[in-house]
Amino acid sequence: MTQAQLVQLAGSIIAILALAGVARWLKLGESRISTEDDARRFAEEALAGFEGGRALISGDGGAALVQGQGTIAVLKRHGAKVAVRRLVPPLRVREAIEGATVDTGEKLFGPVTLFGITADQVRGLEAPLTLV
Repeated sequence: MTQAQLVQLAGSIIAILALAGVARWLKLGESRISTEDDARRFAEEALAGFEGGRALISGDGGAALVQGQGTIAVLKRHGAKVAVRRLVPPLRVREAIEGATVDTGEKLFGPVTLFGITADQVRGLEAPLTLV
């Protein structure tokens, strides 16, 4: 390689690292659901008129449930985005080895497993919404 080619290669690598740094700084493509505040924000941005309350966050940051006014938002990571659906209680929930699995009833969205969360915790989240 000539010196000019080495300089060009070094410049390209520096430019790629700079762009990666800017993307990280702007949190582009970040879809981890780390906190209840994150879960509420994702749910409120995706569902018209939804005001989030309590939330259950999967231990891996890949899913969450957020209590709303009579409904529950189900969130799951989908690539670099977070997919959100609104469900009406009672939820179809079952114990899984990893945690609790909520069946959304939607074939394309599929079931959502919350790692480290029990079915009793899910029922506790939805209980205030099912009282009449």
